[in-house]
Amino acid sequence: MRTNNVVGLIFSNAYDSAIPELTTLRTMGSVPFGGRYRLIDFVLSSMVNSGMSKVGVATKSNYQSLMDHLGSGKPWDLSRKNSGMYILPPFSTKESGGVANRIELLHGCMNFLSHSKEEYVLLSDCNVVCSIDFGELMEAHIASGADITAAYRRSVKPALTDLMSFTFDGSRITGISVGAPTGEEETYSLNIFLMRKALLERLINEAVSLHFDNFERDLFQRNLQTLKICGFEQTGFVRTLSSLQSFYDVNMELLDKENRKQLFARERPIYTKVRDDMPTIYGLGSEAKNSLIADGCTIEGTVENSILFRGVHVGKGAVVRNAILMQGSMIGENAQVCCVVMDKNGVLKPGKTLCGDKTFPIYIGKGIMI
Repeated sequence: MRTNNVVGLIFSNAYDSAIPELTTLRTMGSVPFGGRYRLIDFVLSSMVNSGMSKVGVATKSNYQSLMDHLGSGKPWDLSRKNSGMYILPPFSTKESGGVANRIELLHGCMNFLSHSKEEYVLLSDCNVVCSIDFGELMEAHIASGADITAAYRRSVKPALTDLMSFTFDGSRITGISVGAPTGEEETYSLNIFLMRKALLERLINEAVSLHFDNFERDLFQRNLQTLKICGFEQTGFVRTLSSLQSFYDVNMELLDKENRKQLFARERPIYTKVRDDMPTIYGLGSEAKNSLIADGCTIEGTVENSILFRGVHVGKGAVVRNAILMQGSMIGENAQVCCVVMDKNGVLKPGKTLCGDKTFPIYIGKGIMI
């Protein structure tokens, strides 16, 4: 089923505090991932692949890099005279003093929603890496007669605050708990919700008038008995980022061919901003094994089990293993890197060694020289 009657609303700043190392200078949505993508690319591409033609991107802070990445929305075919992509900067009243929570952020987006002709609205965060067919979600929503349909996954719950866990009677959600993970398998929310636009507007206006400020407790738990809230299980490669460790682990999972096949399905391509660059140059005596290496790199040393973004330079005699090197990183001659996440334009001088562990990767900040 096509979802051209659905307007998308993406929260680009949701859970920024979960990965402060990567979101100090950028939003969660613009965090680099997988060698050439940003996290927002996955949910945005899923929306476009499902037929959605109008998407709003709600921002709160640090969104300059996000705006640079999204531009006019052309890579996602959202650069249009009618509909298309809309960047929604923070809006707050003088009394509120700022946008503090998701309800206030949604209230600030009400003008965008009220001027949208679509009947349904799809809400989503940016910290879930997956490729979802929202047409199937729409079919399940209509077939069940639900007021709200929430996408969920059954696995070990990520360590995120205010992430909901569900219990079911058939497809209907009968219990919602919000709290810390148990370390065991749970059915937890992916923070992807489909509902009628009119219902969302009513719920947000009621919440604001009653001074409610908790999205999960005041909109979902409070209305569990009066609204029919159903679940939609998302299978396949679905990962929720909740820490620097999870960011590292999920990136490393992409080195498995089967995981890449599930995430980057041919029928549901993941689009991103196009940056034309020369092919990667492999010098004499260089070696690369089981790695994702973007264009524009120069490899003169050894790279194993690693992910290299555009423009990375690995000097002669250098060894890079189990590492994530973001755009413009420089590894000097005879240097060694293992279990490291190096942000953009990081530099490791010749002859230096920097090693972490797979269970505790070392993070090197943007533009840091060691």
